Amino acid sequence: MEVTVATLEAILIEDEQAVREAIAQTLELGGFIVHACDSVEQAQSWLTSGFGGVIVTDVRLPGRSGLELLTQVATLDPDLPVIVVTGHGDVSMAVDAMRAGAYDFIEKPFAAERLMEAAHRAQEKRSLIIENRRLKAAWVAHPDMPSLIGQSSAIERVRTMIRSVGPSMVDILINGQTGSGKEVVARQLHVASGRTGPFVAINCGALPETIFESEIFGHEAGAFTSAQKRRIGKLEYAKGGTVFLDEIESMPLALQVKLLRVLQERRLERLGGNEAIAIDCRIIAASKANLLQMSAQGSFREDLYYRIGVVSIDLPRLNERREDIPLLLAHFIQGAAIRYQRPLPQWTLAQMAQWQTRDWPGNVRELRNFADRLVLGVAEGVADLAGQGDGATSVPLPQQMDSYERMLISEMLNSSNGNVAIAADRLGLPKKTLYDKIKKYQLAAGKA
Repeated sequence: MEVTVATLEAILIEDEQAVREAIAQTLELGGFIVHACDSVEQAQSWLTSGFGGVIVTDVRLPGRSGLELLTQVATLDPDLPVIVVTGHGDVSMAVDAMRAGAYDFIEKPFAAERLMEAAHRAQEKRSLIIENRRLKAAWVAHPDMPSLIGQSSAIERVRTMIRSVGPSMVDILINGQTGSGKEVVARQLHVASGRTGPFVAINCGALPETIFESEIFGHEAGAFTSAQKRRIGKLEYAKGGTVFLDEIESMPLALQVKLLRVLQERRLERLGGNEAIAIDCRIIAASKANLLQMSAQGSFREDLYYRIGVVSIDLPRLNERREDIPLLLAHFIQGAAIRYQRPLPQWTLAQMAQWQTRDWPGNVRELRNFADRLVLGVAEGVADLAGQGDGATSVPLPQQMDSYERMLISEMLNSSNGNVAIAADRLGLPKKTLYDKIKKYQLAAGKA
């Protein structure tokens, strides 16, 4: 289950041809696919609850008005953002539009940058809502299948590796800090392999050394005092499937020798037995430690490291892909709301901007736990930020927007190595507009 980059799309309704063409050109320069219409009636074929973009409409139109369109959209899909364009001095009509559920309004005449800022904010909100709905449906249909959530370049590299090596039979080593999603990637690799056998997860750090060999390789009846009957080990049980050895750095050295031999020969002997049994499973190991460094120190076998590390996948820390936090949080909150039968909580852009600046030492797992607390209403600092309780005042909307916009631009510049042209393209902004914002927020930029 993957997250794909959303398409920028807009329905434009404007009866004046010259104005319609100018607005359409502005939106297209910003990366939008534009469906330009001269009336609400002409736009009907595009107006569906599953439309993934935004609507930009004039208020005064021949036939049905923009306000009548807002009423229709509210019935069709109240989360579909509508940006209303009003004539100069139409303050009362703008107020009516906002009361009717408009996402934003722009007064004529307006600068192209003002429209683009509003359209991109609306598109971002819409993309999150559509993704959230997709994730909810996927969650209900496949509650046990973990998703690889994110659109960052770091997580895209992981996806590329999964697509490339997943269908092969090669054993794989996943490196990553605690909570970075090693088992999620292992399960994705299992699905990508097309293998029909089970996915068997073993936490090497949680198994006592006294029962480790029996759990992994199995035993014959009478192999030891309490072995009253034969037991099939995990490697044998996973026939046609995948064995995930988590925290392999914790595996005792004596068992590392035996595992190496099994991986080389693809055969094992149960504890207390003499028969060599062929195994048919793929091994995916995971470690939060530097196994090569451990090998140099003598605490991990170097030959086993090179055997399981033919292909390695390095997982990024959460603070290396901060732009994925909104999607991850939306996904986890959706799951928590279903599990706990609680309503979806609301948050401000200022809150999200603050959450994106946290260190998250527990990585994605810590973020998931935070989502649970958010749904349960016990997350720290949320009430103060949201202006609830203790007489706190809410953060003004312009300040929230500036804070969030600064965060997005900063992260995109970082991921683009300071290349303004690349960052502008990814943000869907004209390069000059991005330069203006870089200057406004006093951000550092490199190449043009």
